[in-house]
Amino acid sequence: MTYNFRTATAHCLSAAALAGTLALPAYAADLTRDNGALVGDNQNSQTAGANGPVLLQDVQLIQKLQRFDRERIPERVVHARGTGAHGEFTATADLSDLTMASLFREGKTTPVFVRFSTVVHGNHSPETLRDPRGFATKFYTEDGNWDLVGNNFPTFFIRDAIKFPDMVHAFKPDPDKNYGTDRTLFDFFSHVPEATRTLTLLYSNYGTPATYRHMDGSSVHAYKFVNEEGDYSYVKFNWKTQQGVKNLDPREAAEIQSTDFNHMSRDLIESINKGDFPKWDLYIQVIEPEDLDNFDYNPLDATKIWPDVPERKVGTMVLNRNPANVFQETEQVAMAPANTIPGIEPSEDRMLQGRLFSYADTQMYRLGANHQHLPINQAKVAVNNNNQDGAMNTGARTGEVNYEPSRLQPRPQPESARYSQLPVSGTTVQQPIHKQQNFKQAGDLYRSFTRKEQRDLINSLGKALAGAEDDSKHHMLSFFYKADADYGKGLTKVANGDLARVQALAAQLED
Repeated sequence: MTYNFRTATAHCLSAAALAGTLALPAYAADLTRDNGALVGDNQNSQTAGANGPVLLQDVQLIQKLQRFDRERIPERVVHARGTGAHGEFTATADLSDLTMASLFREGKTTPVFVRFSTVVHGNHSPETLRDPRGFATKFYTEDGNWDLVGNNFPTFFIRDAIKFPDMVHAFKPDPDKNYGTDRTLFDFFSHVPEATRTLTLLYSNYGTPATYRHMDGSSVHAYKFVNEEGDYSYVKFNWKTQQGVKNLDPREAAEIQSTDFNHMSRDLIESINKGDFPKWDLYIQVIEPEDLDNFDYNPLDATKIWPDVPERKVGTMVLNRNPANVFQETEQVAMAPANTIPGIEPSEDRMLQGRLFSYADTQMYRLGANHQHLPINQAKVAVNNNNQDGAMNTGARTGEVNYEPSRLQPRPQPESARYSQLPVSGTTVQQPIHKQQNFKQAGDLYRSFTRKEQRDLINSLGKALAGAEDDSKHHMLSFFYKADADYGKGLTKVANGDLARVQALAAQLED
């Protein structure tokens, strides 16, 4: 009887894994070790006599301690703290003229998993801290898994991935203190004028969203849509919350942090549990390749938005199910911009090009070479390739052929899945991009804020700049002054800067 009960349990767990869920059976199951053997006593260690030492042969004790010691996997360097949810995306437009990706066919519904996150701070940091927020969506399409990995900000701090480790180090705790300082943060950014707009967003109230439900999202980068004919267009993706955008001002953030440092996770989980499912509409912006040079900025620069390109709604996403196990799903989900599908390709955006490698590489480091075998990462379509072996390999590879090409077991490669062709010419170079325009969009953003939002921004950023080293502070102030004179003057006053010096430095800047 025990054998049958445990066999049924195993079948139930196996079926749940295959279905892509991690639900446990509703009935109580006998306690076992990892090898399935029953446990007779989980409360008392085996000892040599009533008062003797513990025996090494107590496998249950040893295994519990071994597994407990290994419960943690490496924390993400960025986006460590995350909250996830399942849902579905329904296309409301037919984009077959732009892309062969089948999820963009009117009425098509695709399951998704979304991971929201803070960016800079650690896994158990307060969710009230000023920080960008990650907005990463895994689409389980019939063409394979597509990861749209973005943020709540539509722009990024830097435009070239070679600066990424330095930028993150500047945001992270200083190595000699284990806490971050404005002195080192603005020392770095005083060399990075392209960050002016995104720093303005960060220190505005948009840097402290009220909840994950009440914030927008963006791909940040441009991608390519490729249609059946091989023609491509550049595209940006923007999520717009149906709940309305809500942010916390500094007073509200401080009040919440004093009582609850999980407020964003709690809000999302409790809303879904009570059936108040959050929704976002997906909009795209499209630029044809021949129009790419018609702008006064570089559209493939991740520090820029496309303010003069119309948006088009293409679908709606609803999140309607919380994870059954946060570690197995939210913590182990492996998002990477490299996970594209036919019809969606990376653009030449320098920041994106670096992320294509870095994100996939960090998932291999954190979770292992076979992390895509995990249920939360598994494609809903058959996976056929010659990648093999490695730790925790649960793939069902059989047969004698593990190479390609082969006449014994040919694997066709459809012409439609080839990458689009990008004309290139010239020599290799290492130089900045053209049309940098580092300050104009920052000024436009500042002027779009309400008077209260402007005051909150100037107080928050000005106080932070006051902690910067004197030379770095004045260079930073000149960036913001160049963006908008009133903005720069307000910051200079709060930061105790020298306005004449700021104006002289700003006069040397070009935009």
